[in-house]
Amino acid sequence: EVQLQASGGGLVQAGGSLRLSCAASGFTFDDYAIGWFRQAPGKEREGVSCISSSDGSKYYADSVKGRFTISSDNAKNTVYLQMNNLKPEDTAVYYCAAQFYLGTVVACTVDYGMDYWGIGTQVTVSS
Repeated sequence: EVQLQASGGGLVQAGGSLRLSCAASGFTFDDYAIGWFRQAPGKEREGVSCISSSDGSKYYADSVKGRFTISSDNAKNTVYLQMNNLKPEDTAVYYCAAQFYLGTVVACTVDYGMDYWGIGTQVTVSS
């Protein structure tokens, strides 16, 4: 029943933009933190950005600060990741995940442990 459906990936040239969506169902959305993670070829999976559905707090990895923006629409159980000024190093499979969490988001790491993972969407940035 639990589903996290990521969409919006694609091919874009450096400097372009993409907007990813993560539609959640099967759990109480407001009780979870939602995060975006990515994994590039030959690299470990890393946290990109996370948001708390409880208080709206956000966290961004240093590599994407000022370029990416995470937001949520609780009525639609959907989290978005607006990605601007994309760089070739942003190329990766992007995954959304959810963790039961009622507090303030102060970090975003795969080592934290997520309860649910969705299927990734490919983002390719050409130079």
